Amino acid sequence: MEQQTKEERVHHVFEKIYNRYDKMNSIISFQQHRLWRNDVMKRMQVSKGDQALDVCCGTGDWTMALADAVGPGGKVIGLDFSINMLSVGIKKKMDSRVKQVEFEHGNAMELPFEDNCFDYVTIGFGLRNVPNYLQVLKEMHRVVKPGGKVVCLETSQPSNAIFKSIYYFYFSNVMPIFGKIFAKSYQEYSWLQESAKDFPDKIKLKRMFEEAGLTNVQVKSYTGGVAAMHMGEKQ
Repeated sequence: MEQQTKEERVHHVFEKIYNRYDKMNSIISFQQHRLWRNDVMKRMQVSKGDQALDVCCGTGDWTMALADAVGPGGKVIGLDFSINMLSVGIKKKMDSRVKQVEFEHGNAMELPFEDNCFDYVTIGFGLRNVPNYLQVLKEMHRVVKPGGKVVCLETSQPSNAIFKSIYYFYFSNVMPIFGKIFAKSYQEYSWLQESAKDFPDKIKLKRMFEEAGLTNVQVKSYTGGVAAMHMGEKQ
């Protein structure tokens, strides 16, 4: 019952804030999220012609960056369970006229793809919103090809005690106010800080990657540990 409650709540949040989500991301992270993602993309070393799946793709920013990296000979699918969030990604696709990208409605807990389909499977700031983190990582592991990579960029827990207290204060008190001012959504942004606070730290998440069957798991922290990349390979 609790899982269903989380799923319903998350769905409501994103169906409501979709049209201001990109703007709010930039405000909340002080534009850092783009720098983090650019660094992750360099580490991934995506090649032209690759096939990629972006899980919990939201408004499709990472999906479009992947589409650019794989080029016209490749293929990228962005998958999300919020129709409203997907509508923003579809508009980006139409505006850019990129043909090698598709957006699909679906659930990260049960990916609608065969085993061993993709060279890369990514999830950016979406894992903390799913009902079962390990289940989603196992699904990502299932659909990636042997030798392929599963990559997660997500909020994390800073290790420095002073910085951690400042970070929690910002997330608990300042961010929901930003949500109220810029997105007219105080409650929804209160939920986002809750989901980030409860999310496993980078060591626990690395263990989950390994439990899901991934090897050679690389971890990189960003901006004092407020975000982290985890990248693992399928043997």
